[in-house]
Amino acid sequence: MFHGLGTSMVNCAVIGKRIREARLRIGLSQKQLGIKAGIDEFAASPRINQYERGKHAPDFFTAEQLAKALRVPVPYLYAREDQLADWILAFRELTFKHRASILRRAKLR
Repeated sequence: MFHGLGTSMVNCAVIGKRIREARLRIGLSQKQLGIKAGIDEFAASPRINQYERGKHAPDFFTAEQLAKALRVPVPYLYAREDQLADWILAFRELTFKHRASILRRAKLR
């Protein structure tokens, strides 16, 4: 759990949903994901299952390792809104020039 950051069951559910979406998108099993994220192979599947069910949330270091294994930015795992999660993934794919252009336009509004 995130000690001191007030992680609630809602946050656990959001993180779990994002982990599951990203895992299924790239075709990994729970065990494969856990192992790629550095979790012991015997605990990998149960740990990922607990994260995906929203029973527990990974600490930030583990979230970073999961995001790396899932090939998503860490903020994606914490995005409460589906549209924001989609934006995070789309933004990652843009060139620096396009990112800068979008940010300039957003600041003008």
